[in-house]
Amino acid sequence: MTSKSTQSRKDAQAAAESVQFEPEFLAGLREIFEKRITFNQTIGLKIREITPTLVHGHIAMRPDLIGHEAYQRIHGGVISAGLDSMGGLAVMAAIAARHMQDTPFERLHRFSRLGTIDLRVDYMRPGIGAEFLLTAKVIRLGSRVANTQMEFLSIDGELLSTGTAAYIVS
Repeated sequence: MTSKSTQSRKDAQAAAESVQFEPEFLAGLREIFEKRITFNQTIGLKIREITPTLVHGHIAMRPDLIGHEAYQRIHGGVISAGLDSMGGLAVMAAIAARHMQDTPFERLHRFSRLGTIDLRVDYMRPGIGAEFLLTAKVIRLGSRVANTQMEFLSIDGELLSTGTAAYIVS
């Protein structure tokens, strides 16, 4: 038998998955994430897809992102920063899905209070390649704290690093 809290989480998940963001909201979120968060520009982090339950991004390798000259692998700081940013983006999408009654501008304004509380990154394989994929999803969205799981992958989908994070949302 399913508990009420488990069923409630399943219902909330199903509701979030049915949300369709407006083009102006997606454009505003992309503007904030890719242009106004200057560090995301520095590492070349771009959004591929945003849904209320999962976000996808990518980073193209460049010489200034190399962390180990001999092996041409991406710097671990780029990986951790990318995972942190993607976790934050996933939280933004989940919050926005909860507040679809607000205008796109009002939903975008909610993100000014978002901040990282804790971040853990596990580096499993060296980041070698021309491009990298990043994904993130929210595993819990509370009224004050959100928790996420993130992945950093090769262009072929090989798992290179994972991350978990907590964000302040109030």
